[in-house]
Amino acid sequence: MATIIEMPKLSDTMTEGTLVRWLKNPGDEIEVGMEIAEIETDKATMSMEAFDDGILHEIYVQAGEKAPLGGKLALLLEDGEEPPALGKEISSGSIPATAMEEEASTESAAATSAVGSLPGPVSGGARVKASPLARKIAAERGVNLTQIQGTGPGGRIVKRDVENAPVAGASVVTAPSSAVAAIRPTIGANDERIPLTGMRTIIAERLLASKTQIPHFYLNIDVNAAPLLAFRQQINQASEKSDNANKYTINDFILKAVVQSAVAVPDVNASFDVDAIIRFASVNVSVAVAVDEGLVTPVIRDAQDKSLLEISRSVKDLAARARAKKLAPDEFAGGTLTVSNLGAYGIDSFDAIINPPQAFIIAISSIRKTPVVDANDQIVIGQRMAIGMSCDHRVIDGAVGAQYLAEFRRLIENPALMLL
Repeated sequence: MATIIEMPKLSDTMTEGTLVRWLKNPGDEIEVGMEIAEIETDKATMSMEAFDDGILHEIYVQAGEKAPLGGKLALLLEDGEEPPALGKEISSGSIPATAMEEEASTESAAATSAVGSLPGPVSGGARVKASPLARKIAAERGVNLTQIQGTGPGGRIVKRDVENAPVAGASVVTAPSSAVAAIRPTIGANDERIPLTGMRTIIAERLLASKTQIPHFYLNIDVNAAPLLAFRQQINQASEKSDNANKYTINDFILKAVVQSAVAVPDVNASFDVDAIIRFASVNVSVAVAVDEGLVTPVIRDAQDKSLLEISRSVKDLAARARAKKLAPDEFAGGTLTVSNLGAYGIDSFDAIINPPQAFIIAISSIRKTPVVDANDQIVIGQRMAIGMSCDHRVIDGAVGAQYLAEFRRLIENPALMLL
């Protein structure tokens, strides 16, 4: 049976994708799970897998071209099958239903019974695509489906989209007006104009939205890193002699301290949600990783339940697969806080921009030798590390942020506490 390969949803906020390159050519045999193309999303370049078997008959979107979610990318035929006649309906097979994207069939059946056979709302003359359960919840909450961007297969509105939408009468945060004219640079004859990639475009849009819509405030401290350096050396020496040898980095300890501090001060592990503040039960750490196309933030999930060793191995694995473009879409989603570490680049101090919808981001700088006054009022050489915390003032007050940094300092300066 002829099957259309569609643009899949490879990130939670993706609305379109760029076909970077095809890994298969017309005439090639395709099997389920086989990587057939590379797609650039708003977060990374990822491999697209086939969800059907067949022969790749025709490619509609060429390398370098864009397509919206659900857009037709290629045609897949069974062995020996003739292409369908023009205008004949072809099934779509590139976006499978998953537990995250589709409600359980029993729920859908119940919702269908409740909603009945009434037609769905229309937008611009076209019927809005939404699941029966999504329609039922929207009716109960007074949510206008035409104002929702669906995140299900092919842009379909599903349960989570309605639950995350503001109810009728609630205020909606809107993006800055696009009518404001951009200040354009003067371009010389020898200057190079580099078109934005999809990822770079989204980075620009989100950071602008973050800086203009989120009321940032900044807290900065210097911590004594000497105990951490000595403790790391001891741990690595012991690790070399163990069966589970692992080389720990300074960043591993920082991540562990960031997580434990969030557990101790749970008010920071939260997000602003129009008319409420969501306090998250799990600490999911987004780790900023530099890649060729820009910056990605894969997530260490349930980090509060992970040991130092597990965090160390998780971040190494995520970083390696991020640079190799091997991360799955859900490994970018669901972060509750972000760590940006520029210590390896020799940066003495910086403040980062919040990664929405999170409420704060921690900026980690290099460890530097500097004159300090010790407990005996003597000037000695100390090891200091600057820490910056950028907070969303709608969620985190200054005193709460200060409590968090005080706990973070306590762990860094007494690193053995991280192993308790």
